[in-house]
Amino acid sequence: MPDTDGEEELKFESACRFVIRLGTLTHGYGPHARRLESYLSRVTTALGYRGIFSSAPTSLSFTFMKRDDDLWQKQHLVQLSGTGFDLAKLAKVGELVNDVEDGRVSLDRATEILDEIDAMPPPYRSWMVALAFALCGAGFAGFLQGSWLDILLATLFSLVIFFMVTYSGHYSGRFANWTPFLCALVAGALSALAGVLVPGTNVYLVTLSAIIYLIPGFSISVGVIELTTNHYISGIANLVNGLICLALLFAGSWLGVTLVGVLMPSHTVAAGSISPVWVWPFAMLLAAGLIIAFQTPPRDLFWALACCAVACAGIVLGIHIQGSDMGNFLGTALAMIFANIWADRTNRPTSIVILPAFVFMVSGSIGFRGLVAISAGSTALGISEFTHMFIVAITLAVGLVVGNLVYKPKISL
Repeated sequence: MPDTDGEEELKFESACRFVIRLGTLTHGYGPHARRLESYLSRVTTALGYRGIFSSAPTSLSFTFMKRDDDLWQKQHLVQLSGTGFDLAKLAKVGELVNDVEDGRVSLDRATEILDEIDAMPPPYRSWMVALAFALCGAGFAGFLQGSWLDILLATLFSLVIFFMVTYSGHYSGRFANWTPFLCALVAGALSALAGVLVPGTNVYLVTLSAIIYLIPGFSISVGVIELTTNHYISGIANLVNGLICLALLFAGSWLGVTLVGVLMPSHTVAAGSISPVWVWPFAMLLAAGLIIAFQTPPRDLFWALACCAVACAGIVLGIHIQGSDMGNFLGTALAMIFANIWADRTNRPTSIVILPAFVFMVSGSIGFRGLVAISAGSTALGISEFTHMFIVAITLAVGLVVGNLVYKPKISL
């Protein structure tokens, strides 16, 4: 008689290994805790078993059962280095899981393919990522209606930050934790020096625009969202990590500006700003920079940019209806609906188009401006800006919930 129990145990072990490898790799590609947990649960159910998962920024726990009423459980805990963004690999993972669920790829082969995906080179060369940083800097400076000089300086200094971030990756054990501080220090010093040499430079606007890619708006907003959905461990970790990063960025920029100010005093000269008609075109430049920096697959570039455009339209409409908070809510809700419809039609991960649109809201920059205002003596304004950062995060969370209620496809990354 065939050993059916042994075969079933081998199938169970193979499914567990695949889901563990799937979760471990995908954790670093961009999805937040709730989405990753739901996706792993969906995949495990599709394989014929039941799973319970718990995701945090630096860990991921797996619990597997053969049946819902099974008292015996297989558990596995993985310690991870942290999260990141790589939407190209996320898309490949989504395609692989679709093949596994449809029976086109075996679990053992799928586990091998996951390792191949993790070793896959990025879709964009270094010069294209550098261009993305420059677009982010220029786009954000234009979005905040700086002068043309501010936009030019932000573009140039963003390239400096790109090289610093790239260089720090080779010395992760020594400088990784100080990368935000050092980048902000250099950006602040360069902006202050430009203010001395070229009167009329908006020093803090240029500094903020140069380091906009490092602003932890996503981490802070996701932390608030996860707290509202009872993901307390992950929510607190994301929120605290975001606030620490924000503090390091502020400390570095303040020190850089102050040191140059002590060595080379200058007088503040009022500068003009670009016409409001340029604000939204620059916003789309910012969106394009984020899309490339997040390694969005080339085939999805148009749709990711379209999702950001939908978010912009929602922001404009919401501002006209009630104000900026309504704009954030409506922009997020419409972008979420668009992303869900797109994912449903294409059978691709929702995160590919919603992540750039979500980060586009950059609530963390409000907190940065609040700290700057406090350091300049405007305590009331600074506290107002800093606390408003959390209000923005809440409006984004509500927008995501409403968007998912209006149109919800099957669970995806």
